[in-house]
Amino acid sequence: MVEETLFSGYQSLLLSTSEAELVVTTSIGPRILCYRLRDGENILGLHPEASQKNQLGVWKPYGGHRLWAAPEEIPRTYYPDNDRVEYEILDEHSVRLRAQVERVTKIQKEMRVTLRGSNVTIEHFIQNCGEKPLELAPWSLTILRSGGKVIIPQEPFRSHDEYLLAARPLVLWHFTDLSDPRFHFGKTLIELECNEQFSEPTKIGAMNKQCWAGYYSNKLLFIKEFDYRPGANYPDYGSNCEAYTQAGFVELESLGPMELLQPGETAKHRETWKLREIDLPISEKARSEAIGTMLENAN
Repeated sequence: MVEETLFSGYQSLLLSTSEAELVVTTSIGPRILCYRLRDGENILGLHPEASQKNQLGVWKPYGGHRLWAAPEEIPRTYYPDNDRVEYEILDEHSVRLRAQVERVTKIQKEMRVTLRGSNVTIEHFIQNCGEKPLELAPWSLTILRSGGKVIIPQEPFRSHDEYLLAARPLVLWHFTDLSDPRFHFGKTLIELECNEQFSEPTKIGAMNKQCWAGYYSNKLLFIKEFDYRPGANYPDYGSNCEAYTQAGFVELESLGPMELLQPGETAKHRETWKLREIDLPISEKARSEAIGTMLENAN
């Protein structure tokens, strides 16, 4: 079911089933502002007061889920998306959101969002509407509520006697401090805590061949699934998965490969979301096994 609604002061569309609800706004974006189990709490985080001024205007994170073009650079990446979007209700489960062509970058962003049961599919599109080729990668960023932990799977453990070659890149930024207590590097999982007491930002990226990453907060487990294409040229030294946090702000991100878009061509990137109530065990091994079981049974 799709119906018009007002959410946090924004004109929006509510997609609902007997299991879950999703809110996409038509006032700005394209943006997803809410994802919750029926009568449950929003797993997405909102930051309506935050803003950043650049040569292109005032960019606001707002919160929720958005679409960018990688690699990150100022001001191109931070093009303000403060205008209304075109929308179309495709059927009782799906909507399409399309932004205006960005005046400077000449790109146009679109999302097609589908809610079935409690699972969400988001198809992201970036079209080159200019007259020159553009090299970019679709970059899907989800702001989540404060107080939880990002979960990124390690590659399956293999002993030195069994396999000698490297498993994958693990990517760091100049402001990444691996001694930061918000990080936990385990045998099966990498975890990054969103903690309001830590004002310094930190970020990590990875080539994630397991094709999922998650966020756990107050017995809610959010999972996003995405592609890994062997041999493709991913941005940020080969990252298709990244996580960033500063104080109470946290983002879980997936990226498509870099593409050279000719005028009129479109880059595409797909994510699938899952949200489940689950009491994850304390031990890392048991947590990893519980998430694996959830993924197996969540389709």
